[in-house]
Amino acid sequence: MLVKEINELNIKVVARIRSDFPDKFGIPRQSGLLKNLHSTIVFEPEFKNADALRGLEGFSHLWLLWIFSENVRDTWKPTVRPPRLGGNTRLGVFATRSSFRPNPLAMSCVKIEKINLTGEGAPSITVSGADLMDGTPIVDIKPYLPYADSVPEATGGFAEAVRFKKLEVEFADGVFAPGSDAAAFPAEKKAALVELLSEDPRPAYQRSADRVYGFRFADFEIKFQVQGDHLTVVAILPLQA
Repeated sequence: MLVKEINELNIKVVARIRSDFPDKFGIPRQSGLLKNLHSTIVFEPEFKNADALRGLEGFSHLWLLWIFSENVRDTWKPTVRPPRLGGNTRLGVFATRSSFRPNPLAMSCVKIEKINLTGEGAPSITVSGADLMDGTPIVDIKPYLPYADSVPEATGGFAEAVRFKKLEVEFADGVFAPGSDAAAFPAEKKAALVELLSEDPRPAYQRSADRVYGFRFADFEIKFQVQGDHLTVVAILPLQA
C-alpha cells in the first residue's frame, strides 16, 4: 500500500490551557514535576462536546500535544543550546526538548484531577502537573497507557546528569503579615508556589546571589533571591489590573 505523501498539515486547535502562568518565565521545566499545580483544559467551541470525553474517567493521566505558540518561526537549526546546560553547549535539536524546533510541537504528561461535564465552560478537564503557559493551544489529547508508555529502564542522557538539586524555600519576615500585599494571595496556591520555587525557576545561565528575580504567577508577581541551596521569597505583589 502506498502512503500518501504529506508535506504540510492543517492542524486544528482543540483546546487551550488555563494556567497561572501568563509568561514563560517560571514555568516548570518539564511536566509532572509539580503535583500541586492545577490547570484547566478548556475546549474550543467546535470540540466542546461531552461525548468526546466518554470513557476518559477510567484513566488517571493524559498526554497533551501542544504548540510552542511563542516560538513559531519559519526557519530551524540542527543544533540548539539547552538551558539545562547553561546555554553554552550545542546539541542536536532532536536530542533535546528545546522549543526551537522544525515544527513547534510539544508533549506533556499530566494527571487528571477532575472531568467537568456540567457547569460553566463544560466540558473541561482539571489536571495537575502541566508545564504550559496560559492560553497555550492544545492540538490533541490522548490517554496515558501505563503498560505501553512507562519504561522503567529508560535512560535520560544529559538531562539526568544536570538535574538540579531542590532548593529550600522560605518567606522573608513580613511577607504574609496582615495588611501586606501578599495577604490576598490564594492560600490554596501556596503549596504549588513552594513546589515551583523549590525546582529553582532561574535560567541555568543566571545564578547571581545578589539579583532579585521575579515572575508572574496566579495574578501576583513573585520576587525572590537564591543563596546556595536556599531560596527566599522577598515579596509577593498583586499585579496591576
